[in-house]
Amino acid sequence: MIPTISNNEMVILDHGSVTLPKGFKAGGIHCGLKKNSNLDLGYIVSEVPAAAAGVYTTNVFQAAPLLVTQESIAKEKKIQAIIVNSGNANSCTGEQGIQDAYEIQKQFANELGIKEHYVAVTSTGVIGELLPMEKVTSGIKQILAKDNDGENKFMQAILTTDLALKHIGVQIKVDGKTISIGGAAKGSGMIHPNMATMLGFVTTDANIEQESLLKALKDVTNQTFNMITVDGDTSTNDMVLVMANGMAGNDSLTTEHPDWGIFVNGLKVVCEELAKKIAKDGEGATKLIEVQVNGANNLSEARAVGKSIISSNLVKTAIYGTDPNWGRIITAIGYSGVPVEPNLVKVSIGSFVVFEGGLPCPIIEEEVKAYLEQDYIQIYVELNQGEYSVAAWGCDLTYDYIKINASYRS
Repeated sequence: MIPTISNNEMVILDHGSVTLPKGFKAGGIHCGLKKNSNLDLGYIVSEVPAAAAGVYTTNVFQAAPLLVTQESIAKEKKIQAIIVNSGNANSCTGEQGIQDAYEIQKQFANELGIKEHYVAVTSTGVIGELLPMEKVTSGIKQILAKDNDGENKFMQAILTTDLALKHIGVQIKVDGKTISIGGAAKGSGMIHPNMATMLGFVTTDANIEQESLLKALKDVTNQTFNMITVDGDTSTNDMVLVMANGMAGNDSLTTEHPDWGIFVNGLKVVCEELAKKIAKDGEGATKLIEVQVNGANNLSEARAVGKSIISSNLVKTAIYGTDPNWGRIITAIGYSGVPVEPNLVKVSIGSFVVFEGGLPCPIIEEEVKAYLEQDYIQIYVELNQGEYSVAAWGCDLTYDYIKINASYRS
């Protein structure tokens, strides 16, 4: 039972996902793209066309589905459905890959009886191989069958090397109406966003202007998905899409609406939780690492320091090995490109202050090692130069990461 919420409260639903908001359904099927019997073709459908916004990988080798989806959203700023396959990225596949993405869009639109450009197409998996379209076509014809529906099947269908389903939902009040925001994502490797390096899907029944929705998504992405890293690689396929179908019946949300901040905060909670779950599920990872940077001159510098630390392979391997080697953290701060004053910097690993005033601090190494044995590690950096703060998330780097990626295609 979902608890009642008041105007100033938010309910976070760990079991929530993309079908939490009114008017959305989802599902998945195995159509044969993966070598095993795991689900590999999924969908989200709204009862009505929804305002749509997306952010996309900054890799110059953008995969065919991204190009088709961006073109489709540009036509009316709306979509009504998303079709996504895993096991094959349809990336670096030339004109044939583009035509295959259009064909998938057309076929799913026909199954739904909607405009072709109301379908967004997404793919994830191995790069450089053409889609086996006969398998995809067969799957699309079967995917809307009743026994294929359910948000869990959708979430399973989008996975590649992921070990865990990633989903969250929140409910807020806007104009006295209950607004739901749900999200699901996949991502485990090739995670180093300069936008959103994974697949993320967010749905909401809020009534919101498309331009305002896009602004909210971009702002929130910079604080969440753009602040995670697993391995420093930015993929060719990745995007975050948001659909807002307006079925909650609130007055149209814009940046001028008195409840705008409430909606943006709800969207941020969803995106942050998905981002953290991606970081935690990094390929071979055993620990989630959070870096909190405080006291920066501006957000850009705070983010640069946070991402420099969380991206450092030496920091990541030290944490895997439970080695309280604070020198690696200091080094990452030093090469971040931010003009910090070394004597003002303070670094803590958990509650243990390890560096301050330009000098190491006395610690009982066994106590810090014991802290590093936990599966959630926090690093705090005080720059003491300004008023800006950010958080960044990543994971440790393990032997298993090498094993997984040495044999990814096989």
